[in-house]
Amino acid sequence: MIGAAFIAISVVGAGACVSSAAYTSRVEAANPGSDGQRLAINGHDVNVLTAGTAGPPVLMIHGASANAREFSWTLAPRLSGDYRVLMADRPGHGYSQRFEGADRLGAQAAQMAGVLDQLAPGEKAVIVGHSFGGAVALRLALDRPDRVKGLVLLAPVTHDWGGGGQAWYNGLSARPLVGPVFTQIVPTVGPQQVKAGITDVFSPAPVPDRYFEKSGIGLLFRPPAFRANAQDVRGLRAELAAQSPRYPELEVPIVVFSGSLDTVIKPNLHVGQLKKQVPVDLVILPNEGHMPHHAHGADVADAIRRLATDTESR
Repeated sequence: MIGAAFIAISVVGAGACVSSAAYTSRVEAANPGSDGQRLAINGHDVNVLTAGTAGPPVLMIHGASANAREFSWTLAPRLSGDYRVLMADRPGHGYSQRFEGADRLGAQAAQMAGVLDQLAPGEKAVIVGHSFGGAVALRLALDRPDRVKGLVLLAPVTHDWGGGGQAWYNGLSARPLVGPVFTQIVPTVGPQQVKAGITDVFSPAPVPDRYFEKSGIGLLFRPPAFRANAQDVRGLRAELAAQSPRYPELEVPIVVFSGSLDTVIKPNLHVGQLKKQVPVDLVILPNEGHMPHHAHGADVADAIRRLATDTESR
């Protein structure tokens, strides 16, 4: 009986591996890594999409469950005529390499700093961070203030929120032994599930047409990427608990766009706490959710331009 059960599990597992491999091949063909350029940073590859060939640098850092394509059709076209827009995949996302310890905000910030060191040497950049990317942007400004001119944070996660908000599948995917096995079945169910959930992320704003395809969300459901995302999310509270006491060190201008009806995070637990520690230009958007750079892209681009041309900092 035990032998039969083991064989059955092995067959299912093998089938899932074949299915996930086929899925990976299809989704990477639809969203090719050749669209970006690979940089060797601290011994690990970082994939960067670029737009614009002249002007001050702007580095954009995506949130959880996403990749650099999130900005390639939203903010980049608004800025590429006058700025060099750098959109980097965080470690394990898109086409950037995952490595031991990559779930730490300091490690991710170091990879983002390396992008600036190579593509904008000697220059300070405006850093744009969405959600989880906001936490990385803040860490970059803390650890490498020499590379940061200002921060534009979009629905940022900034502080330990005290619990909750963790999906069960992230906990399972992040486990050392179970995770690699569980994530093999994700491509068979994940894409359809997330398409249904995207509405909640944007709510009450409408979901842009073909958002899933344009932002390359399908790349998330490759098993290694899904596992990397789960590890990031599972470790975030502890990372923020350690990072947030340092925020008074920040000496760059900070603009935050926050949706008044954000259901993914509670703004009062994040930007509300950040405002108590450091000056923040807070833009509260009524009837907006967790994705302010879509419906309010023009306003976000204006804020980026303002910081990029500002000759003063606090």
